[in-house]
Amino acid sequence: MSFTLTTLKSTIQDYTENTETTFVNDLDTIIKQAESRINAAVQLPAFKRNVLSETTINNPYVGIPTDFLYPYSLAVINSEDEHEYLLNKDVNFIREAYPKQASNKNIPKFYAQFSNSHFILAPTPDAVYELEMHYFHLPASITASASGGLSWLGTNAPDTLLYGCLVEAYTFMKGEPDIIANYEQRFKESLSLLQLENDGRNRKDAYRRGQTRIQEQ
Repeated sequence: MSFTLTTLKSTIQDYTENTETTFVNDLDTIIKQAESRINAAVQLPAFKRNVLSETTINNPYVGIPTDFLYPYSLAVINSEDEHEYLLNKDVNFIREAYPKQASNKNIPKFYAQFSNSHFILAPTPDAVYELEMHYFHLPASITASASGGLSWLGTNAPDTLLYGCLVEAYTFMKGEPDIIANYEQRFKESLSLLQLENDGRNRKDAYRRGQTRIQEQ
């Protein structure tokens, strides 16, 4: 089973038995709210991206991609073509450890999210360095898909998407608490399976400690 935007909306209406105009007009918002919950809860490899950029001499700030959700890693590529991974810190740490940006210049060792559009680096770059960032991006909503109403969640995690939508739909409808609780439980179970799939099968060959691994059947 998989969902397009059309079949997802139709299924939500079938489950809720609601075709009232206001409800139907708000289905896009309901779906987006469910997608946001899923995207915030699981780190899916399909939503991971890589970009290259450069630092600016004497400028501690570097731009963040517009579709940025949260970072995975940020590395400086040094003159030996080696990746030096920066440690992710809080802005307060950067300010306290490097109080004088103008005089604390070197190859960056730390970074922090300064705003929605910029990271701050420390020390302040003393040269132009190439940066490589891996990050999780905010995927296009199924409501705004340019591929015929398809999305990764609709194709690969239809149960999670549906139950998330039903929780939001019944909340919108001010439905019975027991119905909302039932769909919330189904949503969490589906979300846990999606997380297990992600951590176990998609990373079964990852060279990391502490990760769930699932043996092939």
